[in-house]
This record gives sequence, C-alpha cells and structure tokens, in this order.
Amino acid sequence: MSVTRIKICGVRDRAAIEAAASARADYVGFVFFSKSPRDLSLDEAAGLAGAVPSGIARIGLFVDADDEAIGAAVRAARLDGVQLHGNEGPDRAASVKARFGVEVWKAVPVATHADLAAARRYAGIADRILFDAKTPPGAALPGGMGVRFDWRLLAGFDPGAPWGLAGGLDASTVGEALATTQAPLVDVSSGVEDTLGVKSPAKIRAFCEAVRAR
Repeated sequence: MSVTRIKICGVRDRAAIEAAASARADYVGFVFFSKSPRDLSLDEAAGLAGAVPSGIARIGLFVDADDEAIGAAVRAARLDGVQLHGNEGPDRAASVKARFGVEVWKAVPVATHADLAAARRYAGIADRILFDAKTPPGAALPGGMGVRFDWRLLAGFDPGAPWGLAGGLDASTVGEALATTQAPLVDVSSGVEDTLGVKSPAKIRAFCEAVRAR
C-alpha cells in the first residue's frame, strides 16, 4: 500500500515546522498572498526556510502572482515548488515551470462534477493537481477556509496527473476523506489551527497520526 503524503500549509512559525517534521509530514507550505492571514514577508519566509529539515519540501502558494513576485519568493524561501491557487491557466502554469525550474502544483476549485474537467487541462503540465473546495462567491480567500466539497466526486476519477486533496480536512475527517477518494496526498491548513492563521503543534501531530493510521 502506498503511503499518503502530507502537506501542512500556511506555516508561520518554527513550532509548526518542528511539529510537521516530528510528525513526518512531507511538505510545508508558505503563503505569499497579502489577503491571507497566513501571508509571509520575504524575510519571514527566508528565516523559516532555514528551519525546514532535509526531507521536507517547501511549497510556496501564490494567487495570480507575477514573475517578479514568484521569483523573489523562490529565491528567498528556497522553494522546491510553486502552488498556483488563482485563475492561472495551463499556459501560465507551463510558463512558471519553465522559468523557475521548480515543481508546479495547480489548485482546482471543486463544487460539482463539472468542475473536475478543468483538471485535465493541466495534465502533462502541472506536477500535481490539488482539488480544493470552491469557496463561496465573494470570498476573500481562494482556500484555507475549512470548506469541503463532496469527496465522492473524486471516487474513481483520474485527472491524468499526480494529485492531492484539500478543503475541510482535520484529524477527525481525513480518515473518511481517504477512504472515499484514496487521495495520494492531503493538504491541510485551517484544520490544524487553534485560531485563524495560528498553527497548533498538537493538531498537526494528530492530523499526521490520523493519516498514518490508515
């Protein structure tokens, strides 16, 4: 049985990174989006990057960012990957991958089965497709709000690329999510927080334990 990979997104302090490392998470996510409570400055990201041990990859989350912003963050935080979480199309994803030479993940918002078709546009371009819940109209954030979609939509679906699941995950729900979708990767943010933007080391450990218990 393959091991489910784990990404702890939106880390903002060393305690969260240490908890993710001790719980054997595979990725930590740094958010570069000014409207997010998890947003990091380049200096903050650079400091945190140095605390990430080898074996854990650093993924930067961006929302419709330009090359200058992405490039500055890739250099400052020594990113291993870029997660595009806005309206970036396949051409933009391909451009980012070619220019910066890092993994490119593309988040696809899902509410209905029709939304899944958008994922196949990124097959052969994105290194990973991340299925996240579509946020309510007018929401300030494209993700990280604890919203979930009907995971049954993903049962048996093949996007044509490696993929992962986000949205509404925490230690109490991730078992159901994995049983329903067989997701090869799970991405959690608000589900391991005590308050908005503040990660809980205990919740990080509990989440990872729940995933590994599968």
